[in-house]
Order: sequence, then structure tokens, then C-alpha cells
Amino acid sequence: MALLRKVNRVLLTLLVVMACVLLHSKLTRAPPPPLQLTEHGDRSTKSLIPVVICASENRMGAAMATINSVHSNTEASLIFYIVTLQDAVALTRQYIESTALKGIQYKILEFNPMVLRGKVKPDSSRPDLLHPLNFVRFYLPLLDINYDRLIYLDDDVIVQGDIKDLFSIRLQPGHAAAFASDCDLPSTHEMVRSVGMQTTYMGFLDYRKRIVKDLGINPRDCTFNPGVFVADMQEWKKQKITKQLERWMEENFRQNLYSSAIAGGVATPPMLIVFHNKFTTIDPWWNVRHLGWSPDSGYPDNVLDKAKLLHWNGRYKPWMYPSVHPEVWERWFVPDPTGKFSLLRPGSNG
Repeated sequence: MALLRKVNRVLLTLLVVMACVLLHSKLTRAPPPPLQLTEHGDRSTKSLIPVVICASENRMGAAMATINSVHSNTEASLIFYIVTLQDAVALTRQYIESTALKGIQYKILEFNPMVLRGKVKPDSSRPDLLHPLNFVRFYLPLLDINYDRLIYLDDDVIVQGDIKDLFSIRLQPGHAAAFASDCDLPSTHEMVRSVGMQTTYMGFLDYRKRIVKDLGINPRDCTFNPGVFVADMQEWKKQKITKQLERWMEENFRQNLYSSAIAGGVATPPMLIVFHNKFTTIDPWWNVRHLGWSPDSGYPDNVLDKAKLLHWNGRYKPWMYPSVHPEVWERWFVPDPTGKFSLLRPGSNG
């Protein structure tokens, strides 16, 4: 009997120890980061120009066209950081390795959308603008990129200039990023007015809300486009830009300070607030945009030829129909080896 009690005590002690070990492991286990590296590349050189671009499963061909245009128009050494969701990692790799892009240097980063919980709420007017990858630009310091400077590009752009020139821009002291102002490039003003594009803060923020008024931002101030920018990561971290952006996402979640109906997206307003009067302007020819705002209003050939970067921001993307200047975009299109991404054209089955 004494032996049995002794055995029971030993077993009970072992169970308690095991329970403590399991509890400690659970409490100290780090939560999954919002961005996880799923493919590794060579870190042997710091002379590469890092270009960040997001690639969603249903727009993979768009991202690949952007990458192809950047790669084809420079002799600089590049590394592409391609951010996607878990369900598109394999497709991203296959798209590159099975096409003419297989020679590029790249890394695939998987974005964890759980980081957006409590910060983004459904918006029925433009649900496509709520895709988690639209917010990757907020979390640049969390990407596994060991560079002090990087370029971020939306997937609906075509680069016609040498990306090295954009990368080499001199940022003003204390500025964490450089954007194109919406009041630059007079050549585009007529088209912008014709499609009713918003180019001031009044078109992006709800000035009826006290917290917006308290910002002290003149509603007539010119906005900028956050789909193309150069980022200084040291300043970004120093100023805690990501935390500032998250704060405005959370405020909007609670108070509805902006919506996709007002702003054409919920990823732009936080950037407009945080970077108001705190950014360097890039050459406007490095973001000739609004090509996707109307299927009927395009640019003359002299503007298209001079543009170093063309941006189809808006609903009418160049891989869809109708759209403007699709033939310009198609010069850089790389057909999907899996056949999942196809161009929507008159007479197609899309």
C-alpha cells in the first residue's frame, strides 16, 4: 500500500511538471508575425535596389507585368519583395519560375491578415479596396528587408523609366517617404477634372467629425498618391509611422472618419493624415495616374511617351474591359503559365 501511494505521488508530481512546462510554452510562444518569409534569397550584397509589390491570387498577372516592366527598363541590380497571402504563395513562385521572369532575384513574403483585426471593417461600396494586401504598405518595417531605403509599387503600374532614378531621389531631412503630389503635372489636370477626380483632403476625410477638424488640415490642401513611393526605413521606424497609421485605422473603425465611398479606398486616408506636410515630392512623371478612372478618358501620346511610370488607379484596370491604353500595359504582360489569370477583352470568355 505504501509503495502504491509513493508511485501515485511520483505520477502526480510528473503530471504537475508536465502541465507547468506546457503552460509556460503556451504563454511564451510568440504570436505569428504579420509578415513571414517563405522563400530565401542571397543576402550577399547590399547594392541591390529593393522593390516591394503585392500580388493577390486574382491579380497575379498584374503584379508580374509591373515586375517585368521594372526589370526590363534598368540595368541596376534589383530584388523584388513580393507580398502575398498564404493561398497564393505557390502560384507566385510558379508564375515566376515558369516564365521569362525566372531570372529575377526575388523573395516571397506571406502577409498575415490577422494583424488587421479591429482596424478594418466591411464596406459594401468597394469591397475590393479592403483586400488585406492594400494595407501592406503600412507594415513595411515588419517585412524581412534589411535595407535603409526601398520602393513600394502598386500592382496596377507600368514602369517605363529607370527605377534607379526614382530610388536615388534625395529625401528631405526628417522625411520618411517621398510621394507624387496630386497638384503636380499640369498635363494631366484637364483629364482629372473631366472624370471628377478628388485632389484635395476634402475628398478623402469627413470634416463633419470633430477629430478630423482638430487635425488642422486645410480641406483644400492638395493630396498625394500613396501607390508609388520611396521610403526611408530608418525615419519610418524612428517616427513610429506604422503605429500612427494603425491609430487612424482604429479611429476610423470606431468613428467612420472616411469610407471607400468618400475616398476611393480606406488605405489612402491614414497615409494622407500621417504624412501631411511631411513628405518629399517626387518627379510627377514618376506617377502619371488616373488612367483607371474612366474607360473613355485617356492621355495623348506625348504624355504616355514621356511618363516614367503609368498608374491605372481606379476601377478600370488595363487587364479588364473596358479600359484605356490597354495596349501600353500589354507590352509588359507575362501570360500566366497556369492559365488562371487571363485578359478580359471583347469576345473573350472572361
